[in-house]
This record gives sequence, structure tokens and C-alpha cells, in this order.
Amino acid sequence: MDMVLSWVMPVLYGGTGNLAAYLAAHVLLCLLPAFFIAGAMSALIPKETVTRFLGRNSSKAVSYPAAAAAGSLLAVCSCTIVPLFAGIYKKGAGLGPAITFLFFAPAANILALVYTGGIIGPDLAVARFLLSLTFGIGIGLIMALIFRSDDAAHDRATDTAFGAQGAGMGRMALVFLFVWVALLLAGTLKLDVLTGTYLDFRLPLADAQGWQAVLDRLVPYDAARGQEGVSLQGVVLIGLLGAIGFAAWRGMENIADGANAWTWISLALIAATLLVAALAVQPVEGGLRVGLTGKFFGVAAALAVLSHIVRHRLNEDELRDWLWESWRFVKQIFPLLVVGVFIVGMIRVLIRPEWIQMLAGTNSLTGNMAGVVFGVFMYFPTLVEVPIARMFLELGMHRGPLLAYLMSDPELSLQSILIISAIIGRKKTFTYVGLVALFSAAAGLIYGAWIDGASLLVLALYLVGFIALLAVLLSVASRHASSLKGV
Repeated sequence: MDMVLSWVMPVLYGGTGNLAAYLAAHVLLCLLPAFFIAGAMSALIPKETVTRFLGRNSSKAVSYPAAAAAGSLLAVCSCTIVPLFAGIYKKGAGLGPAITFLFFAPAANILALVYTGGIIGPDLAVARFLLSLTFGIGIGLIMALIFRSDDAAHDRATDTAFGAQGAGMGRMALVFLFVWVALLLAGTLKLDVLTGTYLDFRLPLADAQGWQAVLDRLVPYDAARGQEGVSLQGVVLIGLLGAIGFAAWRGMENIADGANAWTWISLALIAATLLVAALAVQPVEGGLRVGLTGKFFGVAAALAVLSHIVRHRLNEDELRDWLWESWRFVKQIFPLLVVGVFIVGMIRVLIRPEWIQMLAGTNSLTGNMAGVVFGVFMYFPTLVEVPIARMFLELGMHRGPLLAYLMSDPELSLQSILIISAIIGRKKTFTYVGLVALFSAAAGLIYGAWIDGASLLVLALYLVGFIALLAVLLSVASRHASSLKGV
């Protein structure tokens, strides 16, 4: 019994610590704005506005590059992209463009590429961009072809659900959506103007450093291993997140009957919490130093504009619809996210980085598949995966499997798989996961062969072989879709 407990307790502790670190560091400035953006997309944007650029019947030369371009601007992790993916898909985007957006945004957004080039090398950044763009569009096209009957049914369903709306998009709805996106970018971009501290003051908390030391022992911080720890600020944010959940449950669960006092309390708590999350807080001798960063001023300005729009420019129906759709996304996605992050934390306790050299030290099919598997079970938030990749490289991982890891880590985290399954169904999700794994491994093999000095002829053969495999997949998908259509 003692032996079992000695094995089980560290695993459970790892899951709890990983969940605490995630909730403290990533939910607020990333995920909360994403939920409200998805809710605004669903409630305020006419279907025609989405389908004009991302619809299943729009030009592929427009819809797929547009999906990739939209994703390239969002420096957020896959768990934040998923609500946005859900928003555009529910509103009528075609499955293919929506999948391209889902794949490309976390894998090759601008900030991730710049960071990859600076930490690991520009060659890997260029390969990550080109292969993510090519394969992201390819995966979207294959998914659209395989499930074209389901996609058509989904398109008709959104016609029914949103048929009463007009074709035009209101100017205020567009402003409202853009301000939320600006808030998301202000809270997540790692630019000097946002991360710099312009004013600071000290709170007289004599035991602040001691409390932080206790937290560091409970949830260790080690940037080299992707362990983010929990700060005093993070503990406050977790507490505020719990208060938001209670107030939102009381104020939004029955929002169809109209806003009540709890509705406004929950919104006020969300605004206050976003501001607290944007502060720079550091325990110092004799107190707690609190810095007002560029991020804080950016978030404050966005919240002021949003408050004005909510109180004076949205009518009662628009406010109700927006809050209900946002709350519905929270209920659908957040519980799965919590479960997934907890499970990943437990699995990461069992996986040793030292295994990497043995499994992925060469540019083989096994090595590249190992890179993909590490991406699934050792998920790290956006940008954190880059220094982790650097650590993998120093431990002996080949640059080919390293690229496979960097392409799969933002896409195939366990929690993302669970959430995507709840949005598009298990069959589509398993197909998507299989395609991402296949394309990521292929990208690693091709890039790794180039790193190993393969001739252009060998690289051409690799590409021809992969294109032939892709053609077979497309052929099978086409026959499968035709047989379903004939049934």
C-alpha cells in the first residue's frame, strides 16, 4: 500500500500543480477574452459575414489563406484558439477553413516564429512557417473533402439557426469584436511597450517573500523544464476566478430572463480580474512591489471602451445573446480544459526528458513519431514550447523530430483533443489528430533530411512520396464522401 501511495501521490500532485499553474497564468488574459470573442462572433455577427470569407462555398483561394492570415496574428495557445474556432464554425465557416485556422494559429503565429528564430535558429523558423502553412491548408482541404456531406448539413443547420438575421454586419458589433481582440493581443503579446513597467508602488506585506517561498516549494518554478510555478498574484487570480464562476453561474445561467445583479457583479469581477492579471507583481524585502505595465494600461483602455459599448450601444437582446453564447462556450469548453490540463500534468511526471535522446536522436520515422507523441503528452502554453524545444535539442533530439514536436505540440495537446471532440464530434476529431500526426512527422522527416545533408534529389523523392501519399488520401476521401452521398 505504501508503495502504491508513493507512486500515485507524486502523479496526483503533478496534475494538481500543473492545473494550478495553468489557471494562474493563462486562463484570464488569454481564455476569458477568447470566450467573449467567440460569444460575440456567434451572437452579433451575421452568418453571411463569416461565410463570405470562410464559408464552405467561398473561393478556396480566398478562404484558406484568409483563415491562415487570421490565425497568424494571434499569439495564443491552442486552448485559446479552440473557443475562437468554435465561434467561427458555429457561425457558418466551412470545416476546411476553420480547421486551417485551428492548425495554423498556434503553430505558426508571428510571435512564435520570431521567438523560434531567435532561440533555435532562423532555418527552423522558416521551415515551421512554410510547412505549417502548406500542411495546415492541406489538412483543411482533406477534412473538407472527407466530411463534405456533414459540412453541407452543418451549413444548412446554421442557415436555420441564424436565418432571421440580415446580411449586413452592424458597425458597433464590428467595433465591439475588434476591441475584444485588441484586449486579447494587449494581454498576450510580449512586446517591450506592453511588458515594460511605467509606474510602481509597494504594498507593505512583510511576509510576501516567505509566502512566495512556500508556493515555490508546493509548485516549483523551472523555466528550463516548462514548470511555471504559482505566484502570489496567481493565488489571488485563482480566487478571483472562483468568484467569477459563482457570480456568472448566478447571473448568466438564466440570462434569457434578463440581466440581474449577479450578471453585473460577474462582469465587474471579470474586468477587475483582467486588470489584476495585467499588473507586474514581485515580492521584495518588506513588501510586494506592484507595477503598472503597458499591458495594464492597454487592458484598462480596452475595458473602458467595452464598458461604454455594453451600457450604451448594445440593446437588451444583443447583450443577452452575447452573454448567453459566451457562457455556453464556457460550459462546453472549460470543464474539458480543466480535466485535460490535470491529466497532462500527471503524465508529465511519468515522462522523463532523458528519454528523448534514445527515442528522437536520429531523423527516423520512429524519432519523428516520438516528437509528435511528446507534443501530445508534454503540452506547454504558447512560446513556452520554444525554450522547451531548446532543452530537447540540448538533450540530443534531432532537429527533424524537433520540428515535428513544434508542429504537433500546439495542436495535439490532450485537453485540446477533448475540447475539439465536443465541438465537431469524435470522428472528425480523430481524423484531424491522425492527419496532424502524419503531416508533422512528414515535415520533420523532410526537414531533418535536409539538415543531414540530403541531396536535392533525395528531398525531391521525399516530397514526391508524400504528395503521392496525399493523393491516395484524397482519392480515398473522395470515394468515401461519394459513397456516403449515395447512401
